[in-house]
Amino acid sequence: MAQLDELDKAILAQLQSDARKTNREVAAAVGVSPTTALDRTRGLRERGVIRGALLDVDLPSIGRGVQALIAVRVRPPSRRNIEGFRNWVNALPDLVGLYVTTGTEDFILHVAVPDNDALYAFVIDKLTERPEVADVRTSMVFEHSRRTKITPVDR
Repeated sequence: MAQLDELDKAILAQLQSDARKTNREVAAAVGVSPTTALDRTRGLRERGVIRGALLDVDLPSIGRGVQALIAVRVRPPSRRNIEGFRNWVNALPDLVGLYVTTGTEDFILHVAVPDNDALYAFVIDKLTERPEVADVRTSMVFEHSRRTKITPVDR
């Protein structure tokens, strides 16, 4: 875990609230010079604390109004099958997120598709055609919210 001091945490909070803030805006908000803010932000990137900035897209407005969580069980549960499935599914354009899990399922897929017919085709024509897929359970998503800020834990 990266060691973060109070200034690092303050800069991180500012950038999580709006990753498009200028360095001058961040510096003013946390009470340091722009040079200090820039050096600290670069340090957070170099240490892997900040990995990038993402664009939050409204899925229905781009034609992907139906979301689902799909639990997938792979058999046999070998490294080759798990990694092969993970690599294949990560390349699919309908995938929003992928979780490799323990327990009954090996994967949870978050997908966004145009409509129910497209969801059916995704599950039946793509997932169940894979020889390593032993079981698939689909849950429709009625509403999806995501936290854009998370506070570092002090240790």
